[in-house]
Amino acid sequence: MSEVTVTVRGEHEARLAPERATIRVTVRAEGADRASVVDRVMHLTEPVRESITTRRDTGIVVDWSSKRLSVRAERPWNNEGKRLAPVYYASIDLTATFGEASELSLWVSDVSAWDGVEVGWVNWHLTTETSSRIEREVAAEAVGVAVTRAQAYATALGLGTVVPVEIADVGLIAPAPVQPFTGTAKMRGAMMQESADAGGASMEYEPDEIVISTTVEARFLAR
Repeated sequence: MSEVTVTVRGEHEARLAPERATIRVTVRAEGADRASVVDRVMHLTEPVRESITTRRDTGIVVDWSSKRLSVRAERPWNNEGKRLAPVYYASIDLTATFGEASELSLWVSDVSAWDGVEVGWVNWHLTTETSSRIEREVAAEAVGVAVTRAQAYATALGLGTVVPVEIADVGLIAPAPVQPFTGTAKMRGAMMQESADAGGASMEYEPDEIVISTTVEARFLAR
């Protein structure tokens, strides 16, 4: 036995605490007069926007955005099956990115009690720099696992060195020995968990870990 083809997989993952939390809130108003509804939603949005920009100035909020005003009208039906006068609905969406979960909890505890404010989703994530660095490290580790496995097989067969022929993402490896390296890290977003006490006076956000993982397939010649 002078040469054997060995095909293996390599996996690796890293678990990290989120570095950022991006939350979305929506301010809503409704009524029979369009102009009044628009004025009201703008009035209700102003303190929310001010609370975000104040925290942005102190570094608590690292980024934020506000979407344009959205207005729609609906004509409801009464119990007799007749259409009633239009009801107007106006809303403005805002997002804010916090650097600390504790600061996020404090802010949400405040604004969630304000008139017209609805607290939406929270996206826990890493900074771009951290994410890129960890993805590279995890991909390199996955390739190292594949090399170690291939060498173990070769040793068990009484052979010496292994020479890489092909490496790719899972499912992409092909019989032709000319595919380039395409191992890519994949990140699973963390789920947001929130809780409120019996009186609804506070909210606590406890993020899950963010998992960045890579699985590669590799083909070697064992000699």
